[in-house]
Amino acid sequence: QVQLVESGGGLVQPGGSLRLSCTASGISFSIYTMGWYRQAPGKQRELVAHITSGGTTTYADSVKGRFTISRDNAKNTVYLQMNSLKPEDTAVFYCSSQFSINAYWGQGTQVTVSS
Repeated sequence: QVQLVESGGGLVQPGGSLRLSCTASGISFSIYTMGWYRQAPGKQRELVAHITSGGTTTYADSVKGRFTISRDNAKNTVYLQMNSLKPEDTAVFYCSSQFSINAYWGQGTQVTVSS
């Protein structure tokens, strides 16, 4: 059974930082592309960042220079370090894993940026 479990969300003030974690089980983690998506109220889910098995990273333009995705294959965990957070970053953040036709999602973690 595949499970992706996110943690690290919460309430933060504008300009603050959070680090999200996603720990996977039931997959050969190291061969999967891991990603973070987010969905704000009334909007479609969008890609935030992803990291391939080889460590290549891709970011949405809106988060470049502020967010950093990384992975620790020994811990089956992918991270999203979020700095300089803005109110428009408020969303539910979802972890994803993909390899070939196999794709899995976590349950999501809420990030709220507000003063």
